[in-house]
Amino acid sequence: QVQLAESGGGLVQAGASLRLSCASASSERTFTRYAVAWFRQPPGKEREFLGAVNLNGAYIKYADSVKGRFTISRDNAANTVYLQINSVELEDTAVYICAARSGLIRNKTSDYTDWGQGTQVTVSS
Repeated sequence: QVQLAESGGGLVQAGASLRLSCASASSERTFTRYAVAWFRQPPGKEREFLGAVNLNGAYIKYADSVKGRFTISRDNAANTVYLQINSVELEDTAVYICAARSGLIRNKTSDYTDWGQGTQVTVSS
């Protein structure tokens, strides 16, 4: 089991860039056993898969809807996975949540066993 905590959300203007962090309180040895994904949940909508990074950060899978604007990276020495969002849009307003699973990357919420509480991102015009 791995504990996750997101940070970096807030109120941002459309067009700005934003970097969210997903930090684990677990040891590096534990953290490196888990693939980590980012999801978001806009108001009144279902949770949406954004992308995921494998155990060592060498492989990243993105949802087609965010390719080119979203970048996921991983720093195992810091027990942290990042989500960089460039040129934020009003439609990016959502709670952003990271999740972990042991083994390979998957894109369904049901495949992930450990979840953070989420961080709110609100985009203003």
